[in-house]
Amino acid sequence: MAPRVACSAPGRVRVVRVEIHGHRGARGLWPENTLQGMSRTMELGVHALELDVALTADRRLVLTHDLTVSAVTSADRRPVYAGDPLYPYVGKPINSLTLAQLRTLDVGVRLPRHPDDPFAPTQVPMPETRMPTLGAVLGLVNAYEAEGVRLHVELKSDPTRPEVSADPELFTELVVEELDRHGRLDNVAILSFDWRILTHAAALAPDTRRFALIELDTLHWNDGVGDDVPDAARQAGATTLSPEHIMVDESLMAQASAAGLNVAVWTVNDPALGARMLDLGVAGIVTDYPDRMRELWRERGLDLPEPIGPLRPVGV
Repeated sequence: MAPRVACSAPGRVRVVRVEIHGHRGARGLWPENTLQGMSRTMELGVHALELDVALTADRRLVLTHDLTVSAVTSADRRPVYAGDPLYPYVGKPINSLTLAQLRTLDVGVRLPRHPDDPFAPTQVPMPETRMPTLGAVLGLVNAYEAEGVRLHVELKSDPTRPEVSADPELFTELVVEELDRHGRLDNVAILSFDWRILTHAAALAPDTRRFALIELDTLHWNDGVGDDVPDAARQAGATTLSPEHIMVDESLMAQASAAGLNVAVWTVNDPALGARMLDLGVAGIVTDYPDRMRELWRERGLDLPEPIGPLRPVGV
């Protein structure tokens, strides 16, 4: 994700290649972590699709941001069988439920909207949408022949909650195997706040990009993090630093540069904030609203990602 740069004025460097990363697809526009949302985001045009995965009770990789079934993004519809003692599933740990149980949920945003849903004013609901597997998303991207779109797969893991988190080594191995099965290891990035996953990914897939996600609340999850966070991330196996936007300033950017890491900042939805991040020299912006960032890219004269054409019906 190294940007191309060109001098624009004495003492100034202008980035002319910087990436737009669609967050959970584009959750400001469509339901997050869904096949429908990913399809529309590719058709809108992004450099990368970011998505989240967790491991089910039967060791299936499913798209979900939360380690427990969220009441904001998911709604119970029916038990997988009559009398299922785990029903209702909302609020249960993902790793306590099978794929079949999770597939009964509606993750297309219900009406009326949940009162804690911050995207109600802008997100198009898609009722009766099901939670997809990682394999289904990989198949979708391959069906679109979207070779220009990188997949950014965040492995959800919380070292302080091992009871709801998968074993990091097994989890990483299963994700790498699935990516390899679909021929995507050379056009993917593995992301995590739990840097143990980055270390395992570096051993299993050394040529695959690895993003160290950071925020102030979870830095303590990782051993050996001192004043130089980018250097600690590099030592853990990261190839890119991905901080929350409130952490990004000239000092962090200088440390990242010294560590040889690009910076992809999250989650930036305001074009004015996006402009400040561009001025600081980030190489990627993660956003819930790729449409807004595309307008900023046009204003800045930056390279826009090409929209991917819609899938054609079979036989056409």
